Amino acid sequence: MPATAAASGAGPMSATVPASVVVGGTTGDDGPRPHPLDVLHRVWGYDQFRGEQAQIIETVVGGGDALVLMPTGGGKSLCYQVPALVRPGTGVVVSPLIALMQDQVDALSALGVRAGFLNSTQDPAQRRAVEQAYLAGELDLLYLAPERLRVRETVELLDRGTVALFAIDEAHCVSQWGHDFRPDYLQLSMLHERWPDVPRIALTATATEATHREIAERLQLGDARHFVASFDRPNIQYRIAPKDNPRNQLLTLLREEHPGDAGIVYCLSRSSVEQTAEFLAGQGITALPYHAGLDRNVRARNQARFLREDGVVMVATIAFGMGIDKPDVRFVAHLDLPKSVEGYYQETGRAGRDGLPSTAWLAYGLADVVQQRRLIDTSEGDAAHRRRLTQHLDAMLALCETVTCRRVQLLGYFGQASEPCGNCDTCLIPPDAWDGTVAAQKLLSTIVRLDQRGQRYGVGHLVDILRGKQTPRVQQLGHASLSTFGLGADLSDGEWRGVVRQLLAAELLEVDTEGYGTLRLSPGSADVLRGERTVPLRRDPTAGSGRTRRARGSSTPAADLAPGDVGAFERLRAWRAAAAREQGVPAYVVFHDATLREIASRMPGSLDELGTVSGVGATKLERYGPGVLAALDESTAPVGAAAQAEQTD
Repeated sequence: MPATAAASGAGPMSATVPASVVVGGTTGDDGPRPHPLDVLHRVWGYDQFRGEQAQIIETVVGGGDALVLMPTGGGKSLCYQVPALVRPGTGVVVSPLIALMQDQVDALSALGVRAGFLNSTQDPAQRRAVEQAYLAGELDLLYLAPERLRVRETVELLDRGTVALFAIDEAHCVSQWGHDFRPDYLQLSMLHERWPDVPRIALTATATEATHREIAERLQLGDARHFVASFDRPNIQYRIAPKDNPRNQLLTLLREEHPGDAGIVYCLSRSSVEQTAEFLAGQGITALPYHAGLDRNVRARNQARFLREDGVVMVATIAFGMGIDKPDVRFVAHLDLPKSVEGYYQETGRAGRDGLPSTAWLAYGLADVVQQRRLIDTSEGDAAHRRRLTQHLDAMLALCETVTCRRVQLLGYFGQASEPCGNCDTCLIPPDAWDGTVAAQKLLSTIVRLDQRGQRYGVGHLVDILRGKQTPRVQQLGHASLSTFGLGADLSDGEWRGVVRQLLAAELLEVDTEGYGTLRLSPGSADVLRGERTVPLRRDPTAGSGRTRRARGSSTPAADLAPGDVGAFERLRAWRAAAAREQGVPAYVVFHDATLREIASRMPGSLDELGTVSGVGATKLERYGPGVLAALDESTAPVGAAAQAEQTD
């Protein structure tokens, strides 16, 4: 949603901090603690907290533990950043996001918050400087990777200073039920054991009830206050399309609905990432690859371009995205089926952090189901592990195959009730539900008759038999003599593949992992063949049945401005782009679009008036205020950071 007077979850990056605006509990004075709301206004420029932020912060400031489940973009980081500035000492943040720690520290520094990090990317001199700042009480926040807490020197360092709180970010990593399990998180219960009087706050954007329980158990947070916000992201439109040349489908999405927008495209394999990025680049789209097999410098360079440039599309495996704070990601597309609803929710949640309309688009087909079933059957681990993987996949398939509201299904998975949203594909273009029992019986009967001959085949050949096609293979094998030959001529090839896909999803059919993707009966098939179980199926909307993205209005940044304010907004964007280039930071680090929209609407004429705009804190007012006012003057060209410095000298 637009950043009104409520607290936002995103924050900017890197700049020199004016000493006059440093706010924190580690200054060495013995005066009263600052009030959290005063800190929020002074540092972040917001007038009030959002949702349960105030209660969470009050709990931690008072020395209590908290477990927070809040969606991406909901403002989780403020729930530990504000208490770290209020309580005496340094807030220690445990995070798996080593590649983003510098960005996180730069973002806080731009706000006047004293922050540092310790991880494996630093040389000894850099680590010593951070350690000395911590011991001198000169850090408000210190970021650590979980493996650092296994190092004796790190633990002893923390003992020698004053820890205000421990924040465990991405807390779902502690859960083996979760989608992103990290073994290093298992030892974080030692925080409570070694520092029992230091409050802890664990936070995640993705947790089912089972994952929630496991986080609480493994981190010894059973006695903590638990805060579970709504996982709904109403600005995201969820759409799942039948696969039909998915790269071309993706290209159509980008050209017709998201031209020039920033977005993320997820692929299952590294080769698919590189091929898709190359395909998009060949079509004139600025697309970059990202996966763990690329050189570290290439990954860092591509990530920096995605964050700092407008309109870049990142094509990636799921190795990319956790912790990315870029607010203007307008779409997240999946070219392969995610392995779990948790993973899907977390990945799609990277779209629309600024609250503007965004798209979560997934291309899903029969091959995805076959591939995922095969991966589970051949995976390492015991039977219990494979059962967990199967449960994750079954829930994801249920989301794909639902004939009801996607959002209702998605939120229901996390234990939250909701009403049909009117802003997903199944709400806007409801699929037909039909009785597929007879079609299923025809398909299963064909498999039975082939089994009687000691033969098994894949989908294509089975469909040829049912459709009555006299292909060379059908003729050579004598399959035209089967009693089911031609019984399925009433359905198209695509419709039959949909039947197979849905039977696999419902576990009424299985993939023979030892038979190169051939199909076989499952334990549930017999009930269908005997007529003891009906098989309701969905019929996918046909291609060209209408696009749905614009149902909630345009995602253009200036869309909600009065016509007379658009010019001022564009001048502000031009000024912001120049300032961001000179500082080497993303444009949104200077100000979010939402803040620029409010400035353009209100047209402040002085620094005092500008300081009342939501999102303009004390540091930003001092650093950027003159440039903003100059940009609002039609007779003044946009100025960058260097020109601002001259004005303030």
